Amino acid sequence: MAPNVTPTQIARLRLAAQGIITTSTSPSPGPVDVVRSLTALQGQDFQGALWSIGLRSPASTRASVEAAFNSGQLVRSWPMRGTLHVSAAEDLGWILSLTAERMYKSLATRHRQLDITASDIAHVRELALALLERSGGKAPREQLLAAFEQAGQRTKDQRGYHFLFVLCLDGTLVQGPINLGGNGNGQYFVSAKQWIRNPRVLPREAALAELALRYFRGHGPATMRDFQWWAKLTLKDINAALEQLKDQLVTIECNGTRYWLAPETAELLGGKGLRGSVPGARSVLLLPGFDEYLLGYTDRSAALAPHHAPLTVPGNNGMFKATVVAGGQVAGTWRKAQSAPEKQRQLASVVLPELFGELTPNQHRALATSAAAYARWLKP
Repeated sequence: MAPNVTPTQIARLRLAAQGIITTSTSPSPGPVDVVRSLTALQGQDFQGALWSIGLRSPASTRASVEAAFNSGQLVRSWPMRGTLHVSAAEDLGWILSLTAERMYKSLATRHRQLDITASDIAHVRELALALLERSGGKAPREQLLAAFEQAGQRTKDQRGYHFLFVLCLDGTLVQGPINLGGNGNGQYFVSAKQWIRNPRVLPREAALAELALRYFRGHGPATMRDFQWWAKLTLKDINAALEQLKDQLVTIECNGTRYWLAPETAELLGGKGLRGSVPGARSVLLLPGFDEYLLGYTDRSAALAPHHAPLTVPGNNGMFKATVVAGGQVAGTWRKAQSAPEKQRQLASVVLPELFGELTPNQHRALATSAAAYARWLKP
């Protein structure tokens, strides 16, 4: 029988599994280690994604995270749910081998509305590769769209976005090095074949098992429903994957629901009776918007109280604010102060929190420590 736990324990175990809190004396993971452990990390807001990596890699600097993109170790694309994610470069291809076909089929109606045909996609593919060859192997989004327009391919009304999306789905393009001309807020598009030098190639069954194993190890405790939402695989595929992983994952239960996780994460429950305190109770963290801690699950109630959800995602519009997470629970939102003197380290000079309730004095000190870490991260 699977052990029973509380929602609070679920939330704190996720902090550990995702590497947001440290539970071992091992050296701090590097940026690529962080991304590889999560398999794919939410990446709509590129600066937020950089901080998602940085807070899980305390010994890294913003420069070292950016260097992982510029060296070709990390890339950004649309491997799942039609949403931008960061992944290790070698992983992108085998993930897309599982997910791209279903995403592409889901675009059929929209492509008819936009009058996008197979010949249009073949045309823009040829244009994109020719432009990259002329421009030293990389081009910003705007330059690609201009080349499409010049060749008679309209890019308004989301046609341009869908062209780039499909060219990434089929493995033609990927977002690689950082575009400093865009104030560091974006990336150049490059040829995936040229940029990703050592792609892993996995048979379908092995790829299914790998994706499931790495999701539950890096996100667990999580449910099958969470994984199905995250990866958009069929239940048949998920069951086939889990059948291969019987000896590599364990299960626990919370309120009658089964959760899968790594054995070493389950060990943090403390053994007998599971009454021990899971690490993270005293932590106060500054997570960016769209962080995997919330976005990695379809059911976020373990960490986000339902009455706080409208304050975190105003209007339920899909735009997740940066969050203050205390003891595993979302306790407020925050934003970066616009004009903080570089030498100051006071909380108000770095971040502006909007808390849902009162914090204890110890929690305020922990918040100040997290703000100081974020300030160090911001320094060039």
